[in-house]
Amino acid sequence: MGLLAVAAALAPIGVLIGCGEIVERATPKPKLDSLSTRNFTLDVEPIMRGTVASETVVTGFAPTVVRGYGLVVGLKGNGSRLMPAEVRSHMLEEMRRRGVGNPTMNMPELSPERMLDTEDCAVVVVEGVIPPGAPKGTAFDVRVFSPQGMGTTSLEGGRLWSTDLRPGPLVTGNRQAKILAQASGDIFINPFVEPSATRRDAVNRLSGRILNGGSVNNDMLLRLRMATTSHSRATTIQSAINSLFPQEVGQRDDTARGRSGDAIDITVPPSWHTRPDEFVELVQHTPMLVEAPEQTAMYVRRALLAAPGMAEAAAWRWRAIGRKAVPMFQDLYTYPEEQVRMAALVAGANLNDPMTVQPLLEMAANTQASESKNRLTAIDLLSHMGMNPAIDLGLRPLLDDADVDIRLSVFDALLLRRDPTVSTLNVDGKFDLMTVPSTRPLIYIAQTGQPKIVLFGAKVNVADSMTFAAWSNRLMMKSDPGDEKIQVFWRPSEGAAHEIKRVNHDLADIVPFLGHQRTIEQPAEGLGLSYSETIGALHQLWRQGYLGKTDFKAEQDRILAAIVRSQKPDEVLERPEFDDLGDTVESGSGSGTTAPIDPLAESDLARISPDAPVSGASGSTVIERSGIQRDTVPR
Repeated sequence: MGLLAVAAALAPIGVLIGCGEIVERATPKPKLDSLSTRNFTLDVEPIMRGTVASETVVTGFAPTVVRGYGLVVGLKGNGSRLMPAEVRSHMLEEMRRRGVGNPTMNMPELSPERMLDTEDCAVVVVEGVIPPGAPKGTAFDVRVFSPQGMGTTSLEGGRLWSTDLRPGPLVTGNRQAKILAQASGDIFINPFVEPSATRRDAVNRLSGRILNGGSVNNDMLLRLRMATTSHSRATTIQSAINSLFPQEVGQRDDTARGRSGDAIDITVPPSWHTRPDEFVELVQHTPMLVEAPEQTAMYVRRALLAAPGMAEAAAWRWRAIGRKAVPMFQDLYTYPEEQVRMAALVAGANLNDPMTVQPLLEMAANTQASESKNRLTAIDLLSHMGMNPAIDLGLRPLLDDADVDIRLSVFDALLLRRDPTVSTLNVDGKFDLMTVPSTRPLIYIAQTGQPKIVLFGAKVNVADSMTFAAWSNRLMMKSDPGDEKIQVFWRPSEGAAHEIKRVNHDLADIVPFLGHQRTIEQPAEGLGLSYSETIGALHQLWRQGYLGKTDFKAEQDRILAAIVRSQKPDEVLERPEFDDLGDTVESGSGSGTTAPIDPLAESDLARISPDAPVSGASGSTVIERSGIQRDTVPR
């Protein structure tokens, strides 16, 4: 938790910000004078005095839920032409605006009306969460689903055309809010079900995701609101922030720009684009007077030793002061009190002090720790430190750790540090295949962010003797003892001609074989499966026992939970009711009844608690270890 809550409209009510560090209290409005105006009062803990947070609050730093109507193509007869009249009108207007049917854009044969009338397409709802303070171009996952009553039978194999995403209610016409983001891409459907088996199971194929499918159009605005209107104080704060975060290459404006004595606009520098939350914390903990960093760091040390509960604030304060603060707390790396020790290590690691490497590596390797929280924290801290061979050499053995969360965290760290032991192969632009050495073979599946399949183990072979069948025998594999290669039988769809191909036993060869589509430029054999289908095939191989002792773990999907956490309790969204459409959805027929309903109920979000795991498959088991939920793999 940080100091990120905003005083509600700066009204005279009590507001708690962060971990009890700052409290805004109701106060009588002071008598105005010509120099300054008291807007609200901030009471701070002693350790926070003299910081930007003691004079300001941050506005605009909250996740933003965005939604829009989109068009999914490539559904092979599983789509639908059904939709309310106003939604059809909206989609026709959007498609014309994007050039569909325009002869000058080489798409004259694709009239918007014809596209909406074919069952190869479907109108869907797209929703996602823009991270707080996200700069332009930030990618985020989006969820795509077909509302009830639309008639669509499956979104499997579909691709979302470019869709505008807006905050607030999902509406059409001139009531729409400003466009904040775009979304497009291949839809990722539940990978643990049989493809194209729409009518043979009860699995919901009307909902999917596009990993990193959303992109922010413009920088999300951040602003500091002054507790007291004062041009001189605003100038001091602006100078302090720009001193800590000078303008970087590619940054158009200063990091802090004073708008008036009331507010300061903040730009997230390029080097912080992937960590805007940390950037905002550092801004708030920045000392307004930067002339005596050593004295300030010593003051923070004394405050921490007197009140160890202020460890989080102390770590942020030292980080905001910078490298000159390090000598003031280096001796605390081995301090007996845990909160004090961790505050020093967190600050030191983030300031790239090499003295923190050894104690952090010891903490990461400490299998006797009562809980793995500190181990995971140590690995995360080491992952962000600068180039240091000792870190990479110290982390690599933990790829063999008994705790799967430790192994996965070490993989994340080595990937971030661009360690050469992590090998990456991109498969037709669909996903990355990554391999890392380990004595504990494991297949790890990413279900958020960049699509990737990670293989732990120097060489993982499929069984020499196997007779494998999946997906109603559309995919079969056979191998006898002594066979150099596996014979693969593949039928793309029911009734289609089959293919017989061969592939090596090594899983590092099988994964790209499953996903690769043979072309003239890339003539290697492959089945051309989607990312979701590739995962499903691997899961079936594992489930049927042909991968030996290899484990299989899938990342927990958090899109729905993130949307729920970001949803305002009193937000009531209007959208067309899709039930009982009857014949009113035909173009020009009927009015298409519109009723204000809660889209969260329609998209099943209302039934999910903010902290509840979201199952990746019907009947799956969510396994919890050390408080971290990563698995949604059916057993």
